[in-house]
Amino acid sequence: MTTRSLVGRRVLVTGASGTFGRHLGTALTAAGARVVGLDLHPQPDGAVPVLGCDLTDPDAVAPAVRAAVDQLDGLDLLINNAGVGGPAPAELPPDEVVRRQLEVNLLAAWRTTAAALPPLVTAHGRVIFVASRMAVLPLPLAAAYGVSKRALVAYADALRHEVGTHVGVSVVYPSMVASPIHDSTAEAGLSLHGVSRPEPVQGVVAAILRTATARRAPRDVATTARGRLEMAVGRHAPALADRLVRRTLAARLAAGDLDAAPLAAGMLRRHRDR
Repeated sequence: MTTRSLVGRRVLVTGASGTFGRHLGTALTAAGARVVGLDLHPQPDGAVPVLGCDLTDPDAVAPAVRAAVDQLDGLDLLINNAGVGGPAPAELPPDEVVRRQLEVNLLAAWRTTAAALPPLVTAHGRVIFVASRMAVLPLPLAAAYGVSKRALVAYADALRHEVGTHVGVSVVYPSMVASPIHDSTAEAGLSLHGVSRPEPVQGVVAAILRTATARRAPRDVATTARGRLEMAVGRHAPALADRLVRRTLAARLAAGDLDAAPLAAGMLRRHRDR
């Protein structure tokens, strides 16, 4: 397949100071792109300049995007990479953890994209959303993350209908990558180990770069062969996907993996009362 070169392309990356963001900035720069990042933790003098911006602040996003676009003298590619995680059982009322995941994982990407669309339309550029396999194959005790990432995909689908004549819109679906995004979940005794197979960050970055350089913007991109299979099962055989998740969960509960997790207490009680 014919590819588009990244040389000279003007790229804006959100969450640029995080695990994916740092690796993305390095890889894009090495490929010849000009990159500016946005992040709550600025690094204006870094090899990839990162401008400070609280993406959850509606008044801060548009000025930050304008500053980045001015620095790049236009925009060819927006990578909505910023994201946060955290435990959130669906049976409990939404709290600050839930609100923040919806704000960062969905609304921040929405705000950033809306602010970046005029220069992207001018350049016939692209938008890439970094979602999650959990947008297609949700897991228990992480409702906010799955909901926010599934909503992000729905936003990307709507955006594609509206601007797809001028801007390519793609979604990339990583699985679990070792990064601080999982720290709060692990601290709550709800580690994903044994539920989701880890993959290297380099593979996710490579998938994003393949998406950015494809001749036509692909709609949905899995980062591994296993990911493609999981997405296919989640979309085309959801009942089978449910059974697989329930079987894995039952094995973890029986093994006592979640005994020390207060947020899993209700599920543990119901499992043992059957």
